[in-house]
Amino acid sequence: MKKIIAVISTLLLFACLQAQQLPRIIILATGGTIAGKGASADRAGYTAGKIPIEDLIGAIPQVKKVANISGEQISSIGSQDMSIEIWKKLAVRANEIFDRNEADGIVITHGTDTQEETAYFLDLLISSDKPVVLTGSMRPATAISADGPKNLYDAITVAANPKSKGKGVIVSFNEGIFDGRDVMKMSTTKVNAFFSPNTGPIGQVYDGKVEFYQASMREVNVKTPFSVSLTTKLPRVDIVYMYADASGDMIDMLVAKKVDGIVIAGVGNGNFNKAYMDAVKRAVAAGIVVCRASRTPSGRVVLEDEINDEQLGTIVSDDLTPQKARILLMLGLTKTKDRKQLQQYFFKF
Repeated sequence: MKKIIAVISTLLLFACLQAQQLPRIIILATGGTIAGKGASADRAGYTAGKIPIEDLIGAIPQVKKVANISGEQISSIGSQDMSIEIWKKLAVRANEIFDRNEADGIVITHGTDTQEETAYFLDLLISSDKPVVLTGSMRPATAISADGPKNLYDAITVAANPKSKGKGVIVSFNEGIFDGRDVMKMSTTKVNAFFSPNTGPIGQVYDGKVEFYQASMREVNVKTPFSVSLTTKLPRVDIVYMYADASGDMIDMLVAKKVDGIVIAGVGNGNFNKAYMDAVKRAVAAGIVVCRASRTPSGRVVLEDEINDEQLGTIVSDDLTPQKARILLMLGLTKTKDRKQLQQYFFKF
């Protein structure tokens, strides 16, 4: 009997030591399709953010062999309702976790509609080289062949892997690993919804194995000059979409609203018509920073190419999408209104 007790005690001690050696991963849950609940398993309709994070973790018991997991519910929304206030909560809590050494990595569960925006916002604000991985799903948890459990398992695996350190904020989705700055949602309903049109994935996760093949040459998050607190009021920046025969009324309305910045989702190389040109001149004269981006999903907007930016008083987004250009301009305006300095942010970050 004493021998049996000794063996059991040894096994328990070994299990405890093994558990202590596993990476500590905290999951910050915001809701989204991954936590969605539908009326029927064979229907696409569902309500986002209904399932708590504890239940999502419980659906993948295998992950206990990968990491020590804990979860926190930051919000329970569909990501179409994502807000700057929730962004600030995520950024502040993530920095707090790393500053206090509460975890070795963070996973954020998030709806897919605005996941790319949250990833870039956090990439510009989290001041640690520890992994931060966003994931979600295209099918609700109650659906046939729900993709959430696999995506969450993969994201935890990526966050727990030492190779993920120093990569900035990344998105793990459908076995692909994407840089948070470059990733875009490219499909409205398919499970392979995310891709990076200009750069491609930086790696993949498959059968619990994480491989990276490339890294972004942009400044990673630990070198960011930006910071926010829960009480920070970010400048207002709006996006105006260019299309054939568009009037400048929307730009003039934003000038009247006295916004801080405007991003033009231009055609082609960030181009726009005469009506927009005249309205942009009025906006610049009013002290509003105007950034030329493009509605085209890949490529760069080139400074001083089709438009004389120096003369017009505009800056360009480089290869950032309009929605991500808005984020960088908001944060940039917390530091400066100098057009040349803001332009350098777009070339650097």
